[in-house]
Amino acid sequence: MKKSILSIIVFTIALVFSNEINAQEFPGLDKSPMDAASYPSSYRVSNKKVKVIYSRPQLKGRGLDKLAPAGKVWRTGANEAAEITFYKNVNFGGKEVKAGTYTLFTIPGATKWTVILSTAKNVWGSYFYKESEDVVRVTGKVSTAKEKLEVFSIAFSGEGDNFTMNLGWGKTIVIVPVKG
Repeated sequence: MKKSILSIIVFTIALVFSNEINAQEFPGLDKSPMDAASYPSSYRVSNKKVKVIYSRPQLKGRGLDKLAPAGKVWRTGANEAAEITFYKNVNFGGKEVKAGTYTLFTIPGATKWTVILSTAKNVWGSYFYKESEDVVRVTGKVSTAKEKLEVFSIAFSGEGDNFTMNLGWGKTIVIVPVKG
């Protein structure tokens, strides 16, 4: 009889605690979900030259100048600052960059954007940006898109070792040439 009662108590305690172990709470979908862009972009090519991990904010009726103000350092996306990894040495916007991972900041402008590669890592926003951590600063050429792009996007295009990094949001397209 004592063994039966003891067994029931142990079983009950185990059942109570096992329910709490399985009752995990997962957060909902982020309003600016993370994404990645790479070159070559085809999933069939595993030997990538570059990959960018960034979050994708949406305009939602707001102007680009409100979310990425002209003349101010921007994290190039939302949430954490974007990170760019070059798997080989490259020429980025006319300047030599060694293989490695960098934080990608930008300074928006009307006719050109300054694109910054920084040694800072694991950075939230651009609140703690330090110019002393810059590896290179290059100029991105600005053009106007035919259609408005609601969600901030990064894409690569080109052939072989000559390609471009394209940043797009609203009607603004920023192009940085890359060789490598």
